[in-house]
Amino acid sequence: MSTTPSSAAKGGRVLLLGAGELGRELAIAGQNLGLTVIAVDRYAGAPAMQVAHGSEVASLLDADGLRRVIETHRPDYVIPEVEAIRTETLRELEAEGVRIVPTAEAAALTLDREAIRKVVAHELEMKTPTFQLANSPEELRQACDAIGYPCMVKSLVSSSGRGQSMVKGPARVDQAWHFAIDDVLPNRSRVMAEEFIDFDFELTLLAVREHDGELRFVEPIGHRQEQGAYRESWMPASVDRELLDEAKRIARGVVDRLGGAGVFAVEFYVAGEEVLFSEVSARPHDTGLVTLISQDISQFELHLRAIMGLPAPRIRYLGPSASAVILARGAGRVERYEGLERALRVETAQVRLFGKPAAYPLRRMGVALAMGDSVQQARARALEAAARVHVRLQ
Repeated sequence: MSTTPSSAAKGGRVLLLGAGELGRELAIAGQNLGLTVIAVDRYAGAPAMQVAHGSEVASLLDADGLRRVIETHRPDYVIPEVEAIRTETLRELEAEGVRIVPTAEAAALTLDREAIRKVVAHELEMKTPTFQLANSPEELRQACDAIGYPCMVKSLVSSSGRGQSMVKGPARVDQAWHFAIDDVLPNRSRVMAEEFIDFDFELTLLAVREHDGELRFVEPIGHRQEQGAYRESWMPASVDRELLDEAKRIARGVVDRLGGAGVFAVEFYVAGEEVLFSEVSARPHDTGLVTLISQDISQFELHLRAIMGLPAPRIRYLGPSASAVILARGAGRVERYEGLERALRVETAQVRLFGKPAAYPLRRMGVALAMGDSVQQARARALEAAARVHVRLQ
């Protein structure tokens, strides 16, 4: 199933591999910059498809299908937006002259926890939580025993908390193995055991890398997760200057190693006087949704400006800001949203509903944004606005 644009924009053609909520905002930002946007995902009616010039329904794990879509649309820029992508096909296409954002190697490394951890910990010799890899439940038990309990068991697909769980003792290892292995890419039966970090908070640094390698950072973003998934974020995060400088040093090393142009989201654990690398995304990040209200140029436009070689003047920050997700509580087709009027009565609140056609428990369906005189006030307003929106299912 596909649709094609009826007219071409003047700034080039973008193919989004993944059409979720981040892709939706990229599509809108791209159209504002004169780009023609084609959104691709595994199901019809995905959020970015609803606002793009054209769309394709295809499995991004099917090498032939992925190649067909790219060769059909002949985009100027291919932007991966989801984790489940046949990255070896991206490497092949890049070698044939297709522009993968930021690069095919960066996409492959950042979508694979094993690969990126080995680069950061072994090649760059930067501090990460202790980790071991396991190819079977027995190997996983040995790894967890060696690391110590509690520990984390994670899928190797680097994906917003999917496939990861805390293991408090040997009796939970088998369950953690199956939970993680269900989330891996085809022909992969390998998971990661990781040291549990009793962190003070989690930090995201959004790094904007230009074509000439110049790197600059957006104000630091704090975020909170539940069950490994983003629930709220805020900026600026309150972080000691020395720790922030260390996080920037690590982020610079990681981003320069990945190369290419665009926005990179580098995540850290902050624990006492220590900052440890957690993950990196070579694209805009869910915790960066707060930039839709916190500043005059969001992460999405910054990403596209860097890719296109357009200038991005000094970012103007608008004040303490926060985002909080709107979650579905049940499963089914979406009938309507209730409580929007009440949510928008919260002072400074904005709401972005993603338009996902179906829901399941705890699926992210929208985000509330708010500002305040302090980060605490902004967070309280965003959480209150999000709590007032309810997803009514059929």
